Amino acid sequence: LIGEHTDYNCGFVLPIAIDRQAVIVADTTGAPCSTLLAMDVNEAAQADLSRPLTPREDPQWVNYLLGVAHQFQEHGLALPNLDVAFTSTVPLGAGLSSSAAIEVAMATLLEQIVEAELDPVDKALLCQRAEHAFPGTPCGIMDMFIATMARPDHALLIDCRSNEARPIRMPPPEQATLLIADTGVKHELAAGVYAARRATCEQAAARLGLAALRDATAEMLDEGGLTQIEHQRAVHVVRENERTRRAGQRLEAGDVKTFGELMFQSHASLRYLYE
Repeated sequence: LIGEHTDYNCGFVLPIAIDRQAVIVADTTGAPCSTLLAMDVNEAAQADLSRPLTPREDPQWVNYLLGVAHQFQEHGLALPNLDVAFTSTVPLGAGLSSSAAIEVAMATLLEQIVEAELDPVDKALLCQRAEHAFPGTPCGIMDMFIATMARPDHALLIDCRSNEARPIRMPPPEQATLLIADTGVKHELAAGVYAARRATCEQAAARLGLAALRDATAEMLDEGGLTQIEHQRAVHVVRENERTRRAGQRLEAGDVKTFGELMFQSHASLRYLYE
């Protein structure tokens, strides 16, 4: 809902789960390798889950599954070969965390296969590492966290440094309705623009002598010798963290009008400061 590009800056985010889902099913196979079927595009890929895994160039979608399997291997959990099929009603490339949905579904499936239950936060972190290592997207923790920790009728105010989360009750339907509009514009997080924004934020924090922009103040930014671009990006992050915490308070209080104003401020900041 609000908290844009703050998660990888160790800040605050306020996501909510929606009425879409990824579903994945599997059975063990006697074959020497696994078959992974993406039902929505009618494509299949093969991989030996009993041996060390590496990222694939083609098809790209298989990396979201193999990355999670690789993380289970890294945890010392041996996997059998499987026949896997998955489908998802989460739109691709729409900013609705379709990759995280698939990764968390795969992790949940593998929990059943190896009979090991992961703590929800640990599962989110595992899926984040999987996306960093295989699809190669330096994403924050928000998408995986809400996919593992969501509660009905609540948003979740997440501190992306401590990984602590507090449920925020949503207003009743007669007071507010959440609409998601399909603009037809697709995005691809693995593209260089996302990584460039993250790198600029890290450079700004380093120039200020901070571990992350979460620790910055407006005064620091004005006196820290930042480049113009670093200053723009950092101003967005600092103000967005303030907006997100305030938004959680206003939503909890049922103040939908102020919450909406904060969403507009967030949008303008993304457009003009974060570009």
